[in-house]
Formats: sequence, C-alpha cells, structure tokens
Amino acid sequence: MKVKTKTRKSAAKRFKVTKNGKVLHRSQNLRHLRSGKGKSNLRRLKTIKELGGKFASKVKKMMGLK
Repeated sequence: MKVKTKTRKSAAKRFKVTKNGKVLHRSQNLRHLRSGKGKSNLRRLKTIKELGGKFASKVKKMMGLK
C-alpha cells in the first residue's frame, strides 16, 4: 500500500507549477521600503519569474509532483 505524499502548504502558497512543469514565483523586495528603489527596478520586480535548476525539482517534490 502506497502512502500519499502531502503537499507542503508553505510551498503551495509561494510557487505555481504550470501545465508544462515550469515553476513560477514572485519576486522578493516588494513589500516595504520601496521609495529607496528605482522605478525600473520595481517594474522588473513585479514580473513573475521562472524558477530553474535543482531548486525547481525540489519545489515540485514539495508540491507532491514528480
């Protein structure tokens, strides 16, 4: 009998796995102290980024995939 793996809720709140298996995340440094950061930097931080490499496979494992 195989035991189901539980998803780590902390990872589920922070990351999203697409249909093709890409792991997406939001940037850090956007919560407070924004006045000291440049406008172009803040625009760049607003975009959703893709996670790659070894950490992406670890996140997928935490989400109960793969």
